[in-house]
Amino acid sequence: MTVVVLACLWVVAGSLVAFLPMRHQYAPGIALLALAPVLIWMIGRDYGVLPAALAVLAFVSMFRNPLRYFARRLRGERPEIPK
Repeated sequence: MTVVVLACLWVVAGSLVAFLPMRHQYAPGIALLALAPVLIWMIGRDYGVLPAALAVLAFVSMFRNPLRYFARRLRGERPEIPK
């Protein structure tokens, strides 16, 4: 599969996960969060720095709340998980 097809499938999967109730979003969301850096690296390898930078911006925009949560956990805080 090409990187573009994988990226499109990742976006579709992210959209489908967003439709789930919050309590069911955690496991697939973590999987998408873990796969994103690999996919962004593949985009950068095949298409260059600018498309990879745009992918990073889209990723940070889409996962801003989980990234904030993990940043707070790394600082030793105990943030509340939404219900």
